[in-house]
Amino acid sequence: MALSLNQKFVEKFVSKEEINNIAPEVYSAQKLLVTRDGEGNDFLGWIDLPTNYDKEEFKRIKVAAGKIQKKCDIFVVIGIGGSYLGARAAIEFIKSPVYNNLKKDTPDIYFAGNSISPSALADLVRICEGKDICVNVVSKSGTTTEPAVAFRVFRKLLIDKYGEEGAKERIFATTDKAKGTLKKFSDDNGYETFVVPDDVGGRFSVLSAVGLLPIAVAGIDIDMMMKGAQDARLNCAATDINTNDCLKYVALRNILLRKGKNVEILAAYEPAAQMLCEWWKQLFGESEGKDGKGIYPSSVIFSTDLHSLGQYIQDGTRLMFETVLNIKKANDELIIPFDPNNVDKLNFLSGKDLDFVNKKAMLGTLIAHTDGNVPNIVLDLEDRSEYSFGYMIYFFEYACAVSGYTLGVNPFNQPGVESYKKNMFALLGKEGYEDLKADLDKRIN
Repeated sequence: MALSLNQKFVEKFVSKEEINNIAPEVYSAQKLLVTRDGEGNDFLGWIDLPTNYDKEEFKRIKVAAGKIQKKCDIFVVIGIGGSYLGARAAIEFIKSPVYNNLKKDTPDIYFAGNSISPSALADLVRICEGKDICVNVVSKSGTTTEPAVAFRVFRKLLIDKYGEEGAKERIFATTDKAKGTLKKFSDDNGYETFVVPDDVGGRFSVLSAVGLLPIAVAGIDIDMMMKGAQDARLNCAATDINTNDCLKYVALRNILLRKGKNVEILAAYEPAAQMLCEWWKQLFGESEGKDGKGIYPSSVIFSTDLHSLGQYIQDGTRLMFETVLNIKKANDELIIPFDPNNVDKLNFLSGKDLDFVNKKAMLGTLIAHTDGNVPNIVLDLEDRSEYSFGYMIYFFEYACAVSGYTLGVNPFNQPGVESYKKNMFALLGKEGYEDLKADLDKRIN
């Protein structure tokens, strides 16, 4: 298996008996998922997506990625939340967090439409000056404010640069299969379209065209990614909590929650995992945080954050546990050189691989944090390959769904997200929100 769970650093906090006691609840939650009898069952297409995906569209994704690689210097992906986090996580995790700065035969890839900051969008427009550009707008409806505004800006930029006909060859839309504003607009203008599946929510959509097109443009092997997810699907479906690490992860985090551990910190020792952490935080935060329930998802990159948040984790309020992502095999070997003057007193490390030092830092931290009464669940991931990434993505998706049902919430809706949108539309003066605008204006003034 590409990913396995190590209980060594959580054993003093959770007993085997406690795992056995919660097992029936976890099995019931898993059954709700498998039989599709739970809340949100119209958004379960991700379960079989690794095997039951549109093979013809998959081929088109590869062809389109090849065209984009040849046509442009910069590929701009426009989307927010699940419409961009998974793709960005994959590119940075598998390739590099400085992917755009590396020498390569694929385009630079930038992400827009995930904020309403004028400076962020203006900076990206400036980066694109004098470059050949292609755009992928990702939106189920086409009316979500952040990506819709960014798409307006980049569509105008492309039309001004290449003309209407030239622009249509450089715009790709990932949207609803048959309906919605963006689908109609794309068809009317001749843009190639890919599908956001009706039964797959945004935060579960990495393995659909939403994530796969940008990932393929980066030169990543999406066949191997899907193979990893296929194998994870088989292993996660097992019904024995003692052999299914995904169910065991669900059990451990719910037991710890019931013991007052309300915060889960995903800790990784590679900067390449930073955007993966952001994707993970959306997955669990949006899925579990409702009805006054849920574990708050946080993240750190060690050893960097040991010099900032490390103090709080070690000695602060005991409200948290850590899930440590241990990437067993580093992408690179870097040997620490010998210094004749030994100014830094580190010659005892000379000749050693830097990853060896990183792993010892991880072990030292695991011991220190568990000594400080912070439970640590360790997830051992084989490497940063496409296969391992696909496996890990599915593992977390399945764990999130089962954990949500164990918690007693619908893991597939996000009612709280709509609140800010209504208020924002009203304050901006959108038609149909006049009464709400009047009420909000009174409250503000």
